[in-house]
Amino acid sequence: MESSDATESSNNARLERVTTRESYTFQDQRGWRKWRILRPGRGMYHDVKRRLPYYRSDITDAFTYRAFASTVRLYFVNVLPAIAFTLDMYRRTGEFFGINEALFASALAAMVFSLVSCQPLTIVGVTGLIALFNYTIYDIIAIYDPTIYPAFTAWVGIWAAIFHWIVSFGNFCDYMAYVTDFSSETFGMYVGIIYCIKGVEELTYLFEVSDFSGGYLSIIIAVLYFGSVYGLEKLGGSTLFKPAIRGIIADYSFVFPTLFWVSFSHFPGRLENTGLYRVPIVGAFEPTQQRDWVIDFWNLDVKWVFVALPFGFLMMLLFYYDHNVSSLTAQARQYPLKKPAGFHWDFFLLGCTCFVCGIIGLPLPNGLVPQAPVHTDSLTVYETRLEVTETKDGGEIRKPVVEATAVVEQRVSHFLMGMAIWGTMTGPLLTVLHTMPAAVFAGVFFVVGWGSIESNGIIAKALYLINERRFLQPSNPLNTVSRKKVMLFIGIQILGVACTVAISQTIAAIGFPVLITALIPLRTFLMPKWFTEHELSVLDALTANSPYVLVSFGGTPAGMESDQEGEGRGVGDVEGGNEIKVECAESGTSQCGILEYVWKL
Repeated sequence: MESSDATESSNNARLERVTTRESYTFQDQRGWRKWRILRPGRGMYHDVKRRLPYYRSDITDAFTYRAFASTVRLYFVNVLPAIAFTLDMYRRTGEFFGINEALFASALAAMVFSLVSCQPLTIVGVTGLIALFNYTIYDIIAIYDPTIYPAFTAWVGIWAAIFHWIVSFGNFCDYMAYVTDFSSETFGMYVGIIYCIKGVEELTYLFEVSDFSGGYLSIIIAVLYFGSVYGLEKLGGSTLFKPAIRGIIADYSFVFPTLFWVSFSHFPGRLENTGLYRVPIVGAFEPTQQRDWVIDFWNLDVKWVFVALPFGFLMMLLFYYDHNVSSLTAQARQYPLKKPAGFHWDFFLLGCTCFVCGIIGLPLPNGLVPQAPVHTDSLTVYETRLEVTETKDGGEIRKPVVEATAVVEQRVSHFLMGMAIWGTMTGPLLTVLHTMPAAVFAGVFFVVGWGSIESNGIIAKALYLINERRFLQPSNPLNTVSRKKVMLFIGIQILGVACTVAISQTIAAIGFPVLITALIPLRTFLMPKWFTEHELSVLDALTANSPYVLVSFGGTPAGMESDQEGEGRGVGDVEGGNEIKVECAESGTSQCGILEYVWKL
């Protein structure tokens, strides 16, 4: 115990020293010093300098059960969505991106970010947004010449890498410090809706590649798979059974349904004989198409090289927002983190993975939502205490209160997950993947999508507005804001969601990163003109306000100090799948499982 206290004291002293005498900031700078681009690499240098002393503890701190349980959980919540997104890409990119490409990209990113990143809690892999981006590019290129698609995407990756490096060396990740719940909730709702749409599209496609009975059975399996995961998550967050049993249920809530419903599709008799579409595979460690791993991008006509440039910029813009928001949610304000972050260095690493994945024909990996915050939550140590309230008649009300006391901040679980993904590319495990019906992955779309929708702050505020007033908690800070202003706030968010969803359903979807990124200046410059400082402090808050995280941005951004505490958030205490959840005192909702982790941060 004394050794642990001494280590924590040493870490706190080290961070205090770094954030004072050796601070990184452009705030209050004058003249040429205020221009970030004129001091290249400064943010990356300080990121590495702050985090490097913790590298040894990032390994030694992993010798706990939480790290093991997190590894198993993260393997399933990373691989299953990655395969689901790839099945969508596979049929919509001329069968260029297949299962091996998705596994390769996820494993490569896991190795890089687990070993040399400043934020190893951030899970990096294949997302639904990169799938949308890739097949939109294919739809555009197919109009002219679909045979150049591999080389064109390689150049998109190369240009994206170059823009990543410019942003990293130019210290432009600093502006992510202005990300608040306004933009992250809007983005989360957009992601949830898109994933649910993809689930429906996947089930529709399964009717095309199988007979009617196979399509109908696929719907049954997808819906029941979603219900199974959802039910286990709720059970893991209840007060049923003992804490150890609830912990196991929550930790392996993806494992049990996956094994059961894959086995269910192989039950002898009519089920086994139904023509279910299963995951298509190729040989171990082989590309999906008959090609070398390295794309011959040097043979592409020069005009197409420059056509790829704006696509590479849009890719960088998407990753600038998506990856950094994933990192912010993995280090959000409810997690008691004690090790410093490093956004500039990690974005540079993301550029490196973009470059490598581009030239070998892989989907470009970036930060994952909800996997990144789920990773942190699965590593969080929670303590449950009993809160007893006496009633007027002499009785009592017993209520469990869960508090996050520590996070097992390490990089081993991320590394082991990556090694497991490498193993999945071997022949025996690919054969196992081939036995899985694609309907399971449609269910994964619904799990991830509904998780972003159900726990979203937009929904919480909307429920507040339609609730009968006499049942509202008197202590809810939203009571201090006029209902018209609450309606205006969520109305702007819903408009942003509607615009991004609408554009994503057209060939203009290639431009949706612009709309997503525009949420940051909208909140920073325009919202203060429409809302008072008090109203914004109640309706909004910085997604991450820990000094251990904001130190990478140079501290709390100017003008956002009043939002730092997030006083208006009706967010309950979240328990990482080990104990019971607490009913939110303000919003009247409860937190539990992956379906609640996503954007209720």
